[in-house]
Amino acid sequence: MLKVKGSLKKSVWLVALSVLILVLVAGCSGSNNKPAENKGAHNQSSNQGAKTDETAATAGGTFVYGRPASVTSLDLHNQITANNAFAIDKVFESLVSFNSEGEIVDWLAESHNISEDGLKYTFVLREGLKFSTGNEVTAEDAVFSLERHLKVGGPLAIAAKVSSVKATDNRTLEIVLQEPYTPFLSELSNFSNGIIPKDFGGVSEEEFFKSPVGTGPFVVEKWDPAGDLTFAKNPNYWQEGKPFIDKLVYKLIEDDSQAINQLKAGEVDGIESLALQNANEIKQGPATAVVTNGSWVTEQLFFNTLDKYFSDVHVRRALALAIDREGLTNALTFGYAQTANSLLPTAIPYNSNDTVKALDFDINAAKEELAKSAFPGGFDTKLLVASGNSARAQAAQIIQAAGKEIGINIEIESIELATFRERFFAYDFSAMLNSGQADAPEANSIIAFQTDPEGFSKSYWTHYTNDEVTKLLREGQKAQDGPGRAEIYAKLLQTLADEVPYIPLYYPDILKGVSSSVDGIVVLPNGSIRFEEVQIKK
Repeated sequence: MLKVKGSLKKSVWLVALSVLILVLVAGCSGSNNKPAENKGAHNQSSNQGAKTDETAATAGGTFVYGRPASVTSLDLHNQITANNAFAIDKVFESLVSFNSEGEIVDWLAESHNISEDGLKYTFVLREGLKFSTGNEVTAEDAVFSLERHLKVGGPLAIAAKVSSVKATDNRTLEIVLQEPYTPFLSELSNFSNGIIPKDFGGVSEEEFFKSPVGTGPFVVEKWDPAGDLTFAKNPNYWQEGKPFIDKLVYKLIEDDSQAINQLKAGEVDGIESLALQNANEIKQGPATAVVTNGSWVTEQLFFNTLDKYFSDVHVRRALALAIDREGLTNALTFGYAQTANSLLPTAIPYNSNDTVKALDFDINAAKEELAKSAFPGGFDTKLLVASGNSARAQAAQIIQAAGKEIGINIEIESIELATFRERFFAYDFSAMLNSGQADAPEANSIIAFQTDPEGFSKSYWTHYTNDEVTKLLREGQKAQDGPGRAEIYAKLLQTLADEVPYIPLYYPDILKGVSSSVDGIVVLPNGSIRFEEVQIKK
C-alpha cells in the first residue's frame, strides 16, 4: 500500500479512532489483505492447503475479474450500487481516501487542514498531478467537481451545508461550511467526490461519462453496459510505475457457482462475489486462494414500512424474536462473519454491537409480540431475494421457517439482480434480503442512509420514519467526536433495535477469490479492491 504524505492531525475520524479503538479492533474477524485462514468444522491448521510458488511476479498482463453485475453507468454523482461504484473508483479519485485499515489518508491532496471551528477545510493538491489525458489537474477542476456534485445531489449527496468552494491558487482548494459537520472529511473520501476535469474537458456530460477522464489508475478502453468492461493502464497515473498490469477486465458472471468454477478453471484471475460457504474450498484449492478483510457491511432483513403488515412495529418485533440470528450466522458464514446486534458494522466507530439490547431469539416472546399486533392470527407475505446468491437463498429459507413457527407464512420470491434492484427502488416489496454498507469510515455514512426518511433512499427504501431518530441523526452529524457523540448514536441504535425497520443479521468478512498466481491485491473494507499493485506470476 502506498505511503502518502500529509498531516492527519486534524482528521476528525482519527479522534473517533482514539476514543473507540477497542470497538474498532473487535469484530474484524478476517485478516486484513492476507490469505484467509482455513475455517469451518474441521478446524484445519492455517498452513494446511497453502500453496508454494517460487515464480516471480512481473509487471504487465491482463487481470480478469468476475463480477455478478455489469457496469451500467460511470456518472460518479448519480450512482451508488457496487456494480458501478467499484468501477467508478478505478477512473476517478478523491482528495482524501481510506486505506485497508479504514484510516483516512490524503490522496489527490498531499495535505489538508481543518480550522479550529470546523468550518474551513483547505486542501493542497499534489504537485504534477495529471488527468489520464496528460492535462494538469488544478484546484479549479476540484471546484467544478464538488460544485457539480452539490448541484446534482444524487444518492451520496454532500450533506454538509457548504457556503463556498473556491480555488485560492492553482493547487489550493478551500471549502467553507455554514455550520460544523463532523462527517465531512470522511465523506469526501467517497468515490462520489472524485475529481473530474472542469467543464467535462470541453465535451457534453453524456459524451464525457461514456469515455470518462480521471486521475485513477485505469481508463475505460471498451465497455458494454450489459456485459463486460475493459480498463487499460493510465499512462499518466500519479503513483509512478503503477498500475503494474496493462489491462483490467470486469467480466460479467451473474451466478456465484459459475464464478467459482471459472476461477478454479483459470478462466478468471479473481472473483468479486465469493459466497462464504465456498471460502474454504477456494482456500484449499491447488491453484486458488482467498484474500479477506473485515468489512463495513451489515447483512439485513429489510421491511417496507408502507406495507400493511410491516407497518406494524409488533409484527416486525415478532419476526425479529423468531429468528435465531446466531444460528443463522453459524449455518451460513462458516466462521467468516459475526452475528449482528447493531446496524453499524463493528469496524465503524460507535457501533454499540456489544452494548445495544437486541431482540434475542425467543419463540414464546415472538408469539406474544405478534398477539399485540393487528394480525394476531398471522398472515401471508412475500420475501424478495436476488437470485444467484446462495447464502441469501439459504437465509431466506431459515427466515421462512422462523415465520412459520409464529403463523407468518412467507413466500420466497427469487428474481434476477437487476430486476430485484428495480423492485426495491420502487418500493415494490414487503420484505427483502440485502446488505447495508458504509461508504466511508464514519457512523453517519450508514446511519443517514438507513434512517433519513427524506434522504435519497428514504431510509433504505423502507420509508421508516421516527422523529426522535431523525433528531438524533442531525445531532450526531454536528456533535464533535467523543463521548457525547457516542451517547447520541447509542440512543439512536437502541431505538432501531427496538423498532426493527430492518433486522441486522450478521457482519460478513469481505472475501475475494483469486488465483494463486496473483500478488498485490488490496481489499478495502467497503468491498472494493485496489488493483494498482497487482502483479501476475509468470
